[in-house]
Amino acid sequence: MIPRLQQKYEQDILPALSEKLGRTNRLALPRLEKIVVNMGVGVAIQDKKYLEMAVEALGQITGQKPIITKSRRAIAGFRLRENVPIGCKVTLRRARMYEFLDRLISLALPRVRDFRGVNPDAFDGLGNYSLGLTEQLVFPELNPDKFTRVQGMNITMVTTTRSNDEARELLRLFGVPFRQEGATAAA
Repeated sequence: MIPRLQQKYEQDILPALSEKLGRTNRLALPRLEKIVVNMGVGVAIQDKKYLEMAVEALGQITGQKPIITKSRRAIAGFRLRENVPIGCKVTLRRARMYEFLDRLISLALPRVRDFRGVNPDAFDGLGNYSLGLTEQLVFPELNPDKFTRVQGMNITMVTTTRSNDEARELLRLFGVPFRQEGATAAA
């Protein structure tokens, strides 16, 4: 079964991008390549159970087994040694990527408290968009009684284009709720 957003991309978004960008070659149009979801668990230095809980939560959110990331170098100020497990991440591609993006846009982001839209300027200059969530419980897959510790995550959407404007238009057509210019974040 083809995910809903993938069908929308092929039927609606590609023709709209082709018209807007003036390109007829389908392969020259921007597309979503992968989504990387990362959880940094700094308290895993003292207690390993927090990392295990984060791995389980990320697995439930994405539907894919996360890999554990380790520290690259020692930092004495944080009591961190080299090669200590301090986080987990998942790289989503193809159908799972579209399913995750659909759940992020339609279910998780509207559940964020005081949500006014995501920052339209959080691109890296190469067409990749990153956003951070302060707690994982905005995803309905997680049981709030089981995951009591608040854990944030970073989500990076990697596109094939090298232009921020083209990537912004692609994500806008997917339905990513960008904050309007007139609206400002609550202080």
